[in-house]
Amino acid sequence: MGIGAGAVDAGSPPARLLDSEAVLQEGVAALTRCDPVMARIVAAGAVPPLRKRPPGYEGLAGIIVAQQLSTASAGAIWNRLKCLLPVLTPESLAGAAEPDLKAAGLSAPKIRTLRAVAEAVAAGSLPLDGLHALPADEAHRLMVAVRGIGPWTADVYLLFCLGHPDAFPAGDLALQEAARLADGLDARPSAPALTARAELWRPWRGVAAKVLWAYYRVAKARDAAPVSS
Repeated sequence: MGIGAGAVDAGSPPARLLDSEAVLQEGVAALTRCDPVMARIVAAGAVPPLRKRPPGYEGLAGIIVAQQLSTASAGAIWNRLKCLLPVLTPESLAGAAEPDLKAAGLSAPKIRTLRAVAEAVAAGSLPLDGLHALPADEAHRLMVAVRGIGPWTADVYLLFCLGHPDAFPAGDLALQEAARLADGLDARPSAPALTARAELWRPWRGVAAKVLWAYYRVAKARDAAPVSS
């Protein structure tokens, strides 16, 4: 793996939330200073968009609903769910009838997860409104303690809904493939290997993920481009 010059400002305060383009670019600049691989792929066009989703219960529910579905299927189910529950809160979901949720297109496992999240929020064991103030690892631990929330779901929520600058979904296949391409590896790194690689990027691992996703798009576009004669 390509290893950079050193971790990003290890003794500095935690990075700020990714709530503006300025903060995102601050993170990108920090990564390019500490890791030559990051500097190279950013120079090659891996410029990430800010991209945020709504936070709170509704934002997390949207991620859960969309898991392992096509964009079209997820959108259709989400629209039916929002027609059933225009105000989607832990309370409204908990009070919804099982047959109605299934009629909206939700599978039994996803209904269980949405209910488990609603119960955890109501009990105070999952403080969705306060996760942004916690270190990424602690926020991640609280989320995956809820039945049905896996590591990928937790990190995607922390990164895209809360703008947590250090969330890193190492199990994401596109992220692993981008890391393989960036580091010139023969095979995609495993989630543990990519997690270890990402230690260099603290406290901007979330920005590193965005850069790698951007590089994945650049690489795919390059591979799809017609060869000139």
